Amino acid sequence: MLESDRSDEGNPHESVRVGGLTRAELRTALNAGGVLLNAHAETLLEHAVFDTREPETIRIVVRDVGDLGFAEGATLPDVYAAAQSHGLALCPPDTGPYLRLAWTSQPNAPDTVLSAGRSPAGSLKVASAPLSDDVEYPKGFYLRVVDHQQWLRGYRCDDEYVYEPGDRFAFRG
Repeated sequence: MLESDRSDEGNPHESVRVGGLTRAELRTALNAGGVLLNAHAETLLEHAVFDTREPETIRIVVRDVGDLGFAEGATLPDVYAAAQSHGLALCPPDTGPYLRLAWTSQPNAPDTVLSAGRSPAGSLKVASAPLSDDVEYPKGFYLRVVDHQQWLRGYRCDDEYVYEPGDRFAFRG
């Protein structure tokens, strides 16, 4: 869980404890927290990476694509490479659900569109290595609050999709 619930302009600049729960315990915690999941998040949660592992605490750092030097936007591989050059790392693949449970102060999204073939407004993508090379398999998680309802959603994209300069990613600091 986050060590504190303070946030700066809707960004979780805290540490989050990742791991330590079984897959069933994690799903129970998400359900008890009222977190909604889309089909892609459900698919990701079935992956073996969600088997029980020793917990670790990681520092979360949020950066916009533009903060990483891309005024015109960038692809996911470019975003990840730029983050690394700024001293940031990818989060463990199982970070998304734990961050969703910990970050209860995420602001409500500016719109209620849940799927539009673009990065959703008000979302925070959790930067982690893809669990599969298959373009049809979800790349990772994003967190969003729609109509005051917390969501943990999975997303798909290929390596050609260009994220906007204002799209936000959570990295390991």
